[in-house]
Amino acid sequence: MNKKVLLKHASDERADSPIPPAPAADTTPSNDDVLDAYSRAVMGAAERVGPAVLSVEIRRGTRSAARRRGEERAQGAGSGFVFTPDGFALTNSHVVHGARHIRVTLPDGRSAGADLVGDDPDTDLAVLRVHTSPLTASELGDSRALRVGQLVVAIGNPYGFQNTVTAGVVSALGRSLRSVNGRLVDDVIQTDAALNPGNSGGPLVNAHGQVVGVNTAVILPAQGLCFAVGINTARAVAGELVAHGRVRRARIGISGQNVPVPPAIARAHALDQANGVLVLGVEPESPADRANVLPGDVIVALDERTIAGVDDLHRALIADRIGRRTSITVLRGHDRKVLPITPLEPGEVREINR
Repeated sequence: MNKKVLLKHASDERADSPIPPAPAADTTPSNDDVLDAYSRAVMGAAERVGPAVLSVEIRRGTRSAARRRGEERAQGAGSGFVFTPDGFALTNSHVVHGARHIRVTLPDGRSAGADLVGDDPDTDLAVLRVHTSPLTASELGDSRALRVGQLVVAIGNPYGFQNTVTAGVVSALGRSLRSVNGRLVDDVIQTDAALNPGNSGGPLVNAHGQVVGVNTAVILPAQGLCFAVGINTARAVAGELVAHGRVRRARIGISGQNVPVPPAIARAHALDQANGVLVLGVEPESPADRANVLPGDVIVALDERTIAGVDDLHRALIADRIGRRTSITVLRGHDRKVLPITPLEPGEVREINR
């Protein structure tokens, strides 16, 4: 009996004095963990895309006696990257435009000649064909999936320092950038990944090692204002250059950028899209001007084709629309307007009734 009493007393003691639970483990990542993850992302991106990055050197014959001997001197340099295993590479138009001779250097030290397949000054993009093998091709991503604040890595050859890696974030999307010679490039990615002369034409890469842009410009003397053409635009332009040697496109004569369509207005006009193209400017006597498109309008359709961004508008303005009467749908305030418009080829002027 005493034994039972003792057991009962021991049980009562446990119930009256419970053992406190162990403290929960602290799962907050330390600063070292965060920095290690950041470093791994940058290193992984550089390791995946670095072997595809090219140093591009432009050479022309001189007008001196050396030219008669067949000697050449360097006239410019930039960067590029291979995007197909059979040697097609992307770079900037301003790097290679008008070049007679192009030579590239690979990260492994090999040097090879390259041909200019075609270039498109309107988007500051060009395609080269590199004459050597084997080549490592980069993987192209989706620039439309980018978000402001996302980690990006730039790889190139600033001032001739081959395969230089810098990292930063996406600072803004949907920028319009006027280049030094007056060209306006739309749907540009702004980043603070450091770029310098010689980076032009190199890849802008996400944390998964996918190319999301083609580095194209910096604003000097500002720091951290760097720009890249989105890879979705580059992919479409490269396809045209490989197939035809140039991009023959229709023109309506606007500058614009991607903007969201307010949900209430989208519902009011039964629009199945969240974005459109905000018209920032209209060229005088252009097709858009003749159609009475105004700055501040938001383009949402061309004919029956939905326009949810600048890339959509570029793809819609294809060669077979040149000179063909079509319609453009814009939102002007709370109103929806369908305007007749006849796109033209760049440099073409026609008398078109308003």
